[in-house]
Amino acid sequence: MDYVRLGTTGLRVSRLCLGTMTYGTPNWRPWVLDEATSRPFIKRALELGINFFDTADMYSRGVSEEVVGRALKDFARREEVVLATKVFYPVVDHSNGKGLSRKHIMEAIDGSLRRLGTDYVDLYQIHRFDPHTPIEETLEALHDVVKAGKAIYLGASSMYAWQFANMLATQRLHGWTRFVSMQNHYNLVYREEEREMLPLCQAEGIGVIPWSPLARGFLAGNRKRGTKDATPREQHDEFGHGLYYADEDYDIADRVVELAKRKGVRPIQVALAWVAQQPGVTAPIVGASKLEQLDQLVEGLSIELTPEDRAFLEERYVPHKVLGL
Repeated sequence: MDYVRLGTTGLRVSRLCLGTMTYGTPNWRPWVLDEATSRPFIKRALELGINFFDTADMYSRGVSEEVVGRALKDFARREEVVLATKVFYPVVDHSNGKGLSRKHIMEAIDGSLRRLGTDYVDLYQIHRFDPHTPIEETLEALHDVVKAGKAIYLGASSMYAWQFANMLATQRLHGWTRFVSMQNHYNLVYREEEREMLPLCQAEGIGVIPWSPLARGFLAGNRKRGTKDATPREQHDEFGHGLYYADEDYDIADRVVELAKRKGVRPIQVALAWVAQQPGVTAPIVGASKLEQLDQLVEGLSIELTPEDRAFLEERYVPHKVLGL
């Protein structure tokens, strides 16, 4: 496993980040694995050299953080791992239980630390942009979280590039702790981030850790046109159903399968290699519901794509409306 700096920080993270939305309780989503089934994935990730783990307070309404926290405590030393979580969506439903107000951020970080069983997180991320809260309120609260020692670094997730640029400029103006990472929606069938967000991140020295690099399994080689039942997750993934499934998306998925056959590898390895080798990308965030997938994804990092391979994969792309915000 290779380790790289997250943006311009001194923090070194594995070239893959394990996303943990799949681990928690099926009471939240029917495709989520329970704790006993989840733990071997976290253990195997550590064995493969993955030191970067991403969760969120809203995953399984807090249960994911509990599962991840207990597993990491049992399988690793705290200082060996880079632990990231996110704030925005509700864990419990009440009028101030969501968004990026100072009240919610301060309560959310304490809740996450309690569930994770740790004194601090390495990376605290805003899960989405909050148009209902002044950015100065949000950014000062996040700065105070860092100054209190509850988080070491700050990150952001999907939003418009102009919103992110405005936040970065405001942090610089006030001398507040700056974002060091952007967790955005980026894969072979959704490349709109190449227009503005990725150039912005490169110019500002922001580490890019894309979510859904395999398009929620759409690029796994098992999707059939006109159906949405290849896996239990696909059957119940209403959010994912609104992201992909255009004819042109299937054309690209077909090319991923074809190139994988030529190279004697798996489609998920080709799709991951493409994302991981894009300029500015630090560590794609991958999920796994079968143990062998972790090994396959780590192996996929070593696949070399020629300029001809990349052109073949990219040729059928057509512009999309903005998706995933």
